[in-house]
Amino acid sequence: MTEKLGIAQYPHVSDITTRWMDNDVYGHVNNVQYYSFFDTAVNRYLIEAGALDIHDGETIGLVVETGCQYFAPLAFPDVVEAGVGVRRIGNSSVRYEIGLFRKGETEPAAQGFFVHVYVDSKTRRPTSLPEDLKRALEAIQFPG
Repeated sequence: MTEKLGIAQYPHVSDITTRWMDNDVYGHVNNVQYYSFFDTAVNRYLIEAGALDIHDGETIGLVVETGCQYFAPLAFPDVVEAGVGVRRIGNSSVRYEIGLFRKGETEPAAQGFFVHVYVDSKTRRPTSLPEDLKRALEAIQFPG
């Protein structure tokens, strides 16, 4: 995992509203929901950027690796600001890094990553990243 990042360091930020059902018996968002937030933030960005067609697209991303560090609890009814950036773009794979922040805070409640391997939606075999996807990924790539 890379160093802890502040919200201003992420190239793209979007809001996610927590739900009543996200909290567990301990009164905070259950750890499995954080991965759902990661998926939501990345896929929302790709859809809004016109790089992902979830119904008729020829290419889809499959998660092959993931990780998360937890620093502070989130709880319903928090609004979460999800920072998203791309750390590495390969021929058929991408490493996303995501930070989850309680709205208005600069230190992350959690920070994680996942790697997508892009595959043909019919054969499920790896395929080169389409140009529109590459452009969308480059737009949120971390510097350096």
